[in-house]
Amino acid sequence: MSLQTHLVELERKHRQLEEAIAQAASRPSSDDLTVVEMKRKKLLLKEEIERVRQTMPDRTLH
Repeated sequence: MSLQTHLVELERKHRQLEEAIAQAASRPSSDDLTVVEMKRKKLLLKEEIERVRQTMPDRTLH
């Protein structure tokens, strides 16, 4: 898998978690522990996204 493909997949998962967290937060019966776990996973994904971006070669803008 190329770095670009990996980055796109990580960003997709990050967005999905963001949406799931928003949905859970809007429900009064949501489990706080589950929301905290989703936020932790989202943060880990964000950190991984940054690591991948740092390893990618710089691109020149035209």
